[in-house]
Amino acid sequence: MTTSIKGKVAIVGAGNVGATTAFALMNSGTVSEIALIDIDREKAEGEAMDLSHGGAFVEPVDVYVGDYEDCWDADVVVITAGASQKPGESRMELLERNVAIFEDMVPQITERIDPETVLLVVTNPVDILSYVTWDVSNLPHERIIGSGTVLDTARFKQVLSQQCDVAAQNVHAYVIGEHGDSEVPVWSSAHLAGMSFDDYCASCRMECGSDIKDELSEKVAGAAYEIIEKKGATNYAVALATTEIIDAIVRDEDAILTVSTLMQGQHGLDDVYLSLPTVVNRRGVRQVLEYDLTDREHEQLHASAETLQERLDELDIR
Repeated sequence: MTTSIKGKVAIVGAGNVGATTAFALMNSGTVSEIALIDIDREKAEGEAMDLSHGGAFVEPVDVYVGDYEDCWDADVVVITAGASQKPGESRMELLERNVAIFEDMVPQITERIDPETVLLVVTNPVDILSYVTWDVSNLPHERIIGSGTVLDTARFKQVLSQQCDVAAQNVHAYVIGEHGDSEVPVWSSAHLAGMSFDDYCASCRMECGSDIKDELSEKVAGAAYEIIEKKGATNYAVALATTEIIDAIVRDEDAILTVSTLMQGQHGLDDVYLSLPTVVNRRGVRQVLEYDLTDREHEQLHASAETLQERLDELDIR
């Protein structure tokens, strides 16, 4: 594996998430070029100027305004463009507004794209729009991934760390399925210090009620709604999650992340994008991992997939 390569990232969409991702990416030191592309070019120019003024405080990186042509030779194209989520609006309610945008935008991004460029979709509803991107791009599915439940997994680890009073870095747990209301926290594989969550709870002195798992699951699933209600949008944590995925691609890390990918028989699921632990490297998806779930978790995963498949059927793109 290579860790010294620095590449180019094109970010399509210079709104809250796109600009914050560029800022997080600048601080990561992973890339030497960041192109910001937006239909509102003046907004993109302002963001690029503001970011570039911080160049003295980070490793050398060229941040500039670009066009779709700048996507063609990028290592990663991050798509954050689209209609934003409104207070009280579910991710799935964004669907029809954003699909039309993607059907026009993606062909321009991929018109003459390099055969090794990976497209990373962040715009919500991310699982549906990742599928749409794959469908209209004619690119191999391994090179089209969504940010999926990488952020949800981080939220899951955070609430567990708070509940158990340990550092989030020492919590190992995943959220799978849809990035949205039907997501599935995998309690059966949640571990702290090599111990299952249940065993850890039995060994510590904190008295947790029998419904603690349901309470924490609801806290994770409702986090975005709460933040949007309070400040209007989510941007910081999703930018860090996106940067984590970009790092895995550009540095060829073979990192295991819960990105959204095309299902091809995993857990009996097909022809739908959703999240499972996935090995991510310079080629995008190397392998989607299949591991044991409880009967209830398996049912929840299938219900999550059915939710997404129903939306895809409504779009009539399959």
